[in-house]
Amino acid sequence: MTTRRATDNTKALDAFMTTKFQIDAMLERLKTLSDDHFETHPDEINWGDVGTLNHYASLLRQITDAAFKEGEHAA
Repeated sequence: MTTRRATDNTKALDAFMTTKFQIDAMLERLKTLSDDHFETHPDEINWGDVGTLNHYASLLRQITDAAFKEGEHAA
C-alpha cells in the first residue's frame, strides 16, 4: 500500500482567492457602470455606443461560455 503525502495547497488557495477577489471587484464595477447605463444618457445614445456595448457583451459571452461550458466550449 502506498501512502500519499498531504499536499500543502496554501499558496494555490491564496492565489485563487486573490484572483477571485479581483474578479468580484471587476464584476461590481461593471454592475455599477451598467446601473448607470454605461455613463450614457438616453437622448445621446448613438450607434457608436451600441457598438461599444455589443463589444462588451461579446467579451462577457466568451467568459460565460467558458465558465458554463456553453457556446464553443460546450461538450
